[in-house]
Amino acid sequence: MTKINIIGGGLAGSESAWQLAKRGFEVEIFEMRSETVKTFAHQTSDLAELVCSNSLRSDDIKTAIGILHQEMRMLDSLIMRSADKNSIPAGSALAVDRKGFSQMIEDELLKTNKVKITRQEISDIKLNSQENEVWIIASGPLTSNLLNQQIIKYSEQENLAFFDAIAPIIFTDSINFDVAWFQSRYDKGSGKDYINCPLNEEQYKNFIKELLDAEKTEFKEWEKSTPYFDGCLPIEIMAERGHETLRYGPMKPVGLSNPHFPPTPPKKFNRSFAVVQLRQDNHLGTIYNMVGFQTKLKYNEQQRIFRMIPGLENAEFARLGGIHRNNFINSPKLLDNFLRFKGLENIRFAGQITGVEGYVESASMGLLAGIFTAHSLANKQIIPPNNKTAIGSLLNHITGGHCGDNFQPMNINFGLFQPCDNFVKKDERKQYYSNRAINEIKIWQETNLN
Repeated sequence: MTKINIIGGGLAGSESAWQLAKRGFEVEIFEMRSETVKTFAHQTSDLAELVCSNSLRSDDIKTAIGILHQEMRMLDSLIMRSADKNSIPAGSALAVDRKGFSQMIEDELLKTNKVKITRQEISDIKLNSQENEVWIIASGPLTSNLLNQQIIKYSEQENLAFFDAIAPIIFTDSINFDVAWFQSRYDKGSGKDYINCPLNEEQYKNFIKELLDAEKTEFKEWEKSTPYFDGCLPIEIMAERGHETLRYGPMKPVGLSNPHFPPTPPKKFNRSFAVVQLRQDNHLGTIYNMVGFQTKLKYNEQQRIFRMIPGLENAEFARLGGIHRNNFINSPKLLDNFLRFKGLENIRFAGQITGVEGYVESASMGLLAGIFTAHSLANKQIIPPNNKTAIGSLLNHITGGHCGDNFQPMNINFGLFQPCDNFVKKDERKQYYSNRAINEIKIWQETNLN
């Protein structure tokens, strides 16, 4: 019988184990944390420990995360079962008693008599195609250095642990195109690969002042020894080097001509004083990334200051920027759409190391990894859920929906879903997404899991 090993007893690893055990497979979870061994961020040895005291976010079915909650409930998620059982009052958010939440998950796994928990660090998984052994790597954002190095070796990545400085992502339909316009610098490529937001001199100076004066997030003590990722300096750090630095960096205005104020011939380009560019972030074109705007500004400051940029006055953010230590693989390059390591089908990845952000998102990829592995071992056919569902949208993002070379972690958001039909009014879209996703996950469940 094939031996199934799961590295990591967090939310993703625990969910994977549950999905396999309930289908009759024996699983061994290897968790490096114990009563005597902790990580920088974890305080206990409990499985599925929630490090932060915050909630599992909104349970409102009209939000993207709320839809993901409901889909996972329909797919018999142990994480959601425990969250509901251990919920505490928090308005529309799903907050839990963290101790009770973790204890129930461990108890339920052990009650299956199919799950063994071994308190041991795994640093050598012998990545080969042994027919009698399967590994699910769900080691999370704090993967140990030894395991990191082995993954780096086999995935041919230069690094797996660094301060991942990410830029905000904006919903396309919230951008004001009476001010912004599509154009590539010097009309290269298609000529319309970027959205451009112009600033005059006064607007630029005000923007720099607010950027420098804004509140920033401080690093945790255990993060201070990890350097910034080369080439991804926070925008406020660049601004500290001089007021003109951004104008000659990510906000340079050269090679662009504002069609709202066309140049006087024979000039080809009517140059703004500074320009913020946004690059398409997914194949659907529903979300755009602020180029070069990685930041450690506090979230409220990001929204306030970035909405000072002409064209972004009413910007809605699919993701705000941030900087933190994070371990993740280049999933679009390394994983197929069943979360298998390409070329090594006995290796699968799950959870935050795949490039999803958030407790629930991590658990959802653990859920799929467990289901996919069970079907593969039982020689059953299965197709992945589509991106009309929340869980399928996340899977699509990390295995092919992202475009460009700079793959970055992402929370679930409506920008990852397949767009709704044009006839749906904007104020009715969230309900439409919700209804469609629940219907689609029912169809997927009936077609593939029954």
